[in-house]
Amino acid sequence: MPGKAKEGSDKVPVLKAEEAVLKYLKKVMNRPFGAVDVCANLKGAVPKTATQKILAGLADKGEITQKGYGKTTFFVAKQSDLEDVPADKIATIEAELKTIEEENKFLAESVKKATTELNKLKSTPTDEELEQQLEDAKAAVEKTLEYLAPLRAGTSSFLTDEEIAQSDSDWIKWRTEWVKRRKIFNKYVPLSWNGNRVLWLLISDTLPPPQANELAEDLGIEYDTTEHSEIEKSPLCATAPSKRR
Repeated sequence: MPGKAKEGSDKVPVLKAEEAVLKYLKKVMNRPFGAVDVCANLKGAVPKTATQKILAGLADKGEITQKGYGKTTFFVAKQSDLEDVPADKIATIEAELKTIEEENKFLAESVKKATTELNKLKSTPTDEELEQQLEDAKAAVEKTLEYLAPLRAGTSSFLTDEEIAQSDSDWIKWRTEWVKRRKIFNKYVPLSWNGNRVLWLLISDTLPPPQANELAEDLGIEYDTTEHSEIEKSPLCATAPSKRR
């Protein structure tokens, strides 16, 4: 006669242990398990040794499938015994899946909009920052007014010929230096494996973007803007200093 489970014990009676193991494997259907996994997932209701014997016995009777991988043996419910899902149930599941996907899509859009709004709020100056910006603007206005005061009063003095000559000399000197540096920056370097590459790109492409930006900042590199291009096309650069007077 089968032994009775002790009062208060969580162990499954011997006759029901096999039923519990088989029921569990059919419940998880397509997942293979070892004896240790089954024992653990049954919360130890069936001892490990008994679980191994029960699984082997069920496999011998053809109620489950047994597969060996090296020294490890796995057990899985027979796929041929699995119940076919009716077409109407499949349609219902697909409809539910579509509904959930639509809900997820809507939620994703909501999260995206909320994130955009949050980023806008984070980039908005605080009251303290606005006050500081206002103070800076007032200081800039006052400084500009100081420069304009002599012009408005008619007390400003014109540049002397020597000062104009010095200004032209400085202009030629520093513009020439700038042109040289720009040529170096935009210089094409012949590469045997990839044609020609701009020197700066050849250097910066080997670095992560943050390091490339940091290097550019350390070297004092400033990219030409539309304003630079317009100045280069203007009479200021097209005419010699002596002819601009």
